[in-house]
Amino acid sequence: MTASASQGRSGAIVATLAGAGIVASVMGTLLVPLIGELPRLLDTSSANASWVITMTLLTGAVATPVVGRLGDLHGKRRLLLFCVGLLVAGSLICALSDSLAPMLIGRGLQGIGMAIVPLGISTMRDVVPPERLGASVALMSSSLGIGGALGLPVAAAIAENADWHVLFWASAVIAALIGIAIAVFLPHVPPATRGRFDVPGAIGLAAGLVCLLLAVSKGGDWGWGSATTLGLFAAAAVALLLWGWFELRTRDPLVDLRTTARRQVLLTNLTSVVVGFSMYAQSLAAPQLLQLPQSLGYGLGQSMLAAGLWMAPAGLMMMVVSPISARVSGRHGPRTSLLAGTLIIAAGYALALPLMGTAVGILVFSCVISVGVAFAYGAMPALIMGAVPRSETAAANGFNSLMRSIGITVSSAIIGVVLAQLTQSAGGVPVPTEAGFQVVFVLGGAVALVAALVTLAIPRRTTSIPALTITETEPATKRLMTEGDPV
Repeated sequence: MTASASQGRSGAIVATLAGAGIVASVMGTLLVPLIGELPRLLDTSSANASWVITMTLLTGAVATPVVGRLGDLHGKRRLLLFCVGLLVAGSLICALSDSLAPMLIGRGLQGIGMAIVPLGISTMRDVVPPERLGASVALMSSSLGIGGALGLPVAAAIAENADWHVLFWASAVIAALIGIAIAVFLPHVPPATRGRFDVPGAIGLAAGLVCLLLAVSKGGDWGWGSATTLGLFAAAAVALLLWGWFELRTRDPLVDLRTTARRQVLLTNLTSVVVGFSMYAQSLAAPQLLQLPQSLGYGLGQSMLAAGLWMAPAGLMMMVVSPISARVSGRHGPRTSLLAGTLIIAAGYALALPLMGTAVGILVFSCVISVGVAFAYGAMPALIMGAVPRSETAAANGFNSLMRSIGITVSSAIIGVVLAQLTQSAGGVPVPTEAGFQVVFVLGGAVALVAALVTLAIPRRTTSIPALTITETEPATKRLMTEGDPV
């Protein structure tokens, strides 16, 4: 195989996997423009309609480490196609739905498809040439933020100008095209892992995560001191402790906790939680500021579509900055990129306080925060894969993505409480005060600084993504030359 042929084929692989990650992440923001309309559209209560968002969160969090382990055992290409198939199926179910129950099923299937991102990152380690691996992984990791930012204006435009079902018909078609691209461009690489799938471990982790995330995401509605919320927190603690005890004693664990406890992996995962929190705080606050009425004195009176368009450049910034993050990681180490990312996020939140009064100002500080997120998200997989064996990359990246999801969930709950407590009446409707948004931005910046402190504790001589040996790359290289590899 010539170098140019290798580069051309690897470019198609990277574009396909990054596109798959962006499509999967768009599913998370697909219904954001319709949140206020969901009770009417589905003929249900507001409390029940909120489950349409919560369901995707729950299934995505539970599926990510499970699908990652299955990818290590049975082949990542096969699991990628499986996840894309669930995205298509979930989208079609939602497109045909007018009531709550089928919508929940469809959104649950879409949530499982979120496992595409960590699967794609670990797949790149198998099939992308070493000289392109860092930039490719950084782009794939950032696809979570890119898809979320770019999906919002597109979803808003469709929601404002067409029947809401079109959102799901369109997502089904796009996901199907991504599946075809995976089947055509992605080579089959035999799994490097042997062993059995840890069914008890998967059940235990699922039980613990469902209890934890339900308590965090619904605690504000049920009451943080209610028996239901406290009971779920207690059940989560018991389930996760028992799960950890079992995982340390089984021969083929779902998650190798001994590897996860390595300093580089453990601290990177902790940073993922904190960065996920900090990133999502801005994602929740900025669109609200843009859409609040100007009569309040701090709202900017933008339409849903206009607000989405003002936020879209932040996603494009992540796409532009990802390769720069990879170059910094390659030259100075991923720890440096992660530290730079957390400090840039903190700087963005510092800019938010003086700039929150104009749409252009919100655009500026959102882009700065997105630059920081791109640096941080690009460095995390490099730190993880630099510390785990090749046979565990999908599971390890899945667990890292789970940590991000937990940070995002906690951020949603805490920011929701802050904005709900600091409100005033506007036309008889409670809306967050200017002070509420200021508290959110201060909190986001403070949490980013905490992430920087955790990053400083990561060993200075961290390993980056290890170069693949000839014996590791040879099977994948040979397969890059063939078309129509088996699923």
